[in-house]
Amino acid sequence: MSEPLKVPTMAEYMAQGKQPEVLFWVGCAGSFDDRAKKITKAFVKLLHKAKIDFAVLGTEESCTGDPAKRAGNEFLFQMQAMTNIEVLNGYGIKKIVTACPHCFNTIGNEYPELGGTYEIMHHTQFLKSLLDEGKLKVEGGKFKGKKITFHDPCYLGRANGEYEAPRNVLEKLEVELVEMKRNKKHGMCCGAGGAQMFKEPEAGDKDVNVARTEQAIETSAKIIATGCPFCMVMMNDGVKAKNAEDNVQVMDVAEMIANAEDL
Repeated sequence: MSEPLKVPTMAEYMAQGKQPEVLFWVGCAGSFDDRAKKITKAFVKLLHKAKIDFAVLGTEESCTGDPAKRAGNEFLFQMQAMTNIEVLNGYGIKKIVTACPHCFNTIGNEYPELGGTYEIMHHTQFLKSLLDEGKLKVEGGKFKGKKITFHDPCYLGRANGEYEAPRNVLEKLEVELVEMKRNKKHGMCCGAGGAQMFKEPEAGDKDVNVARTEQAIETSAKIIATGCPFCMVMMNDGVKAKNAEDNVQVMDVAEMIANAEDL
């Protein structure tokens, strides 16, 4: 058995009178969803490999309030947000990295007006900086020359204008990056944003995630790369709906880097 991953908490850091370089905000999906937990583990392995001094909040972290706000419950959102801001400010947190674009968007754009201002990075941005600085090195390995398409998460791309970081990271794997017809600012939602993740779809001709998966399959890509745990669920379900599991895999960018490094 491999030894368990060491993930220090902020409480442990404070007990030693130390402050980590960055707080890793895990998010609900990364904590509780079995598939998203694999993204969390892959990213933690990369942080260890790059010798990054990081910590998590552990049981002190709660939902950012994104689903509540998108579903129209502003009161619940503010309660959740204020609780988190109190904890973050109590620890004097300055810099946060997260693998969830929903957390990234909410903390970055909606927490400042409630008294929580932090430098926040999406994990693909953070990985790009580690690769650019030489703290992480990666070669194509098992992905070299493979056709990969990247599905832009709405809250990373259209909401925050970040299209290049995930693609730059994938290019370091020496893959053949193929774009779907709808990409970047014309990208299409996986169908889970706006709290839609937690309800059944309305009646219609086709589920959004199936339509988006069809666009990905059209590229003949072997892997649909994602940068969001919600997109991961929806694209996986889309691949299953198209009975394409033998031909197409869905992987987070962090998982691909960790796999290429055999971490």
